[in-house]
Amino acid sequence: MARGAQKEQARQKAQKEAAKKGKAKSQLGARAAGLQVKCPKCFVTMPTYKTLVNHMEAKHPKDPVPPESDFTS
Repeated sequence: MARGAQKEQARQKAQKEAAKKGKAKSQLGARAAGLQVKCPKCFVTMPTYKTLVNHMEAKHPKDPVPPESDFTS
């Protein structure tokens, strides 16, 4: 274990640099905010109305597609 001290110093240096850069940012909150259109049948969230139309045609072909005005606020 000739490199034990060097390895430990490199680890400590990497930790200090990571602390300087700040906390890693998660995109989960941004992703959840972007998913605003919800399927009225199965409650799956989607990013756009067009995606909902495709979903309704594929998964719920017998149900009518709700108008876009229902999802805009």
